Amino acid sequence: MALLEMNLFSDSLGMASSVNIILPEILKKSIKSEQDERRDFKTEYPVLYLLHGLSDDHTSWIRRSSIERYAENAGLAVIMPAVHRSFYTDMAQGQDYFTYVSQELPRKLEKIFPLTTKREETFIAGLSMGGYGAFKLALNFPEKFAAAASLSGALNIGEHVTSKTEAGELYEEFKWIFGDLEKVKNSKHDLFYLLKRLKGRQAEIPELYQCCGTEDFLYQDNLKFKKFCSKNNIKLKYEEEKADHEWWYWDKKIKSVIDWLPVKSK
Repeated sequence: MALLEMNLFSDSLGMASSVNIILPEILKKSIKSEQDERRDFKTEYPVLYLLHGLSDDHTSWIRRSSIERYAENAGLAVIMPAVHRSFYTDMAQGQDYFTYVSQELPRKLEKIFPLTTKREETFIAGLSMGGYGAFKLALNFPEKFAAAASLSGALNIGEHVTSKTEAGELYEEFKWIFGDLEKVKNSKHDLFYLLKRLKGRQAEIPELYQCCGTEDFLYQDNLKFKKFCSKNNIKLKYEEEKADHEWWYWDKKIKSVIDWLPVKSK
């Protein structure tokens, strides 16, 4: 495996940004000569976009989990972008992180690295804010992602942002991110709305994986999402156990996610 930190200028953000990349070593097929070597390389790898939480950055998964080892065993490329505290949103007063992660970054990386462009080999996952982001991107672009996973995700944004009591210290920050908070519910930011919209269109919904610790402050929101999927006959793999909002749990569960993904090279 190769671990790279890449710095690039983003047109969507209007500034430089960083992304960490785990890349499998190129696997050679039978090589007849030096001239044939490049065309005999395996040139496309399944890819997992792995998203960080609110207080983390693009280095957190590398520093605090064994993601590199898990990805190596699966032959999986992993892309970990920095989005700061944006909630993976084109911010009302800030940068366009939703556009950056969903469109610009994949286009640029696919030109540089041997990453697949096939839906069936493209996946997304994240923890906390990143769990919300993973479902948000997958449900807005179901044609791009075959599967999405949320670990202890902040899945009920549509309701929380409108209440000062529930949003707490994030209430004013949410205004910077989402703008008019009364318009978040039943919009592209609302996971429940996105699922209902896909269901109504009879569109193909990505495979969904959800887990949360029973001691987590987001546990009740996760239960609500699970019950919503069950009520609407939406396929969802759900797991829970005694855990809080903590890294030992996310390290354990990201391995479960990778084992669950339909990665052909495993």
